[in-house]
Amino acid sequence: MRKTKALGQHFLTSRTVLRKIVEVISPQRDELVIEIGAGKGALTFPLAERAGKVIAVEKDGALIPFLLEHRRPNVVVRHEDVLRLDFRDLLAGEAVFGGKVKLAGNLPYSISSPLLFKVLEDKDVFTACVFLLQKEVAERLSAKPGSKKHAPLSILFQMHFDVRLRFALPPGAFSPPPRVQSALISLTRRPRPLFPVADEDRFRRFLRAAFAQRRKTLLNNLKSARYPLGLLRESFRDLSLNETVRAEQLSIAQFADLFEALGRG
Repeated sequence: MRKTKALGQHFLTSRTVLRKIVEVISPQRDELVIEIGAGKGALTFPLAERAGKVIAVEKDGALIPFLLEHRRPNVVVRHEDVLRLDFRDLLAGEAVFGGKVKLAGNLPYSISSPLLFKVLEDKDVFTACVFLLQKEVAERLSAKPGSKKHAPLSILFQMHFDVRLRFALPPGAFSPPPRVQSALISLTRRPRPLFPVADEDRFRRFLRAAFAQRRKTLLNNLKSARYPLGLLRESFRDLSLNETVRAEQLSIAQFADLFEALGRG
């Protein structure tokens, strides 16, 4: 796992941290691992020793020759931008792994949000994901109700994945050291969503409206999103929600129930 200077990134150099990351990924012989940002193979090659196959995706063309020269028989190197990569096309010929596919990578801050939403779109493709992220993003993904970091991203991922913040990393684990703290997070796909949602696109829009202005109450945010006030008050009353509650205070179950109640109105 690495970040290249040309792309505004930083190499992960700590062997101890790399070993810990491999343990969290826990690659198995019957699994395929897609690695985002292979760099010079610091994580690629340890993964290849344990996984059935590794597809190493690297955007920086200057690093491709090194990866190709040192690759193992079960490593495929792809010179691509992961944001333009179609995961389903990539895996079309990998039926031998029976859908046992893990995604891992050191995500630069500049691509973390679009990549995470790309994972949500293709959530049924991966059994698990392990990402090294800016600590603030990792905390948002794993945030619980009541936390100031609780947000639509928290809810959407926790609906579909068991989200765990594994450990934080100091800047000194990288060369050159970044200016921000980093953290490793694991996402293990649930057998089924915590709560079924009929229209996930509409649910996302509902969540964005609910959290639109954190200083406002949930009711006022939803009213601003053109939900009828009478329907809102009726739904709040039926679900025993106080009209002064703020979005970050609701559990995922309460959001699912409120979304369903408002959809019936």
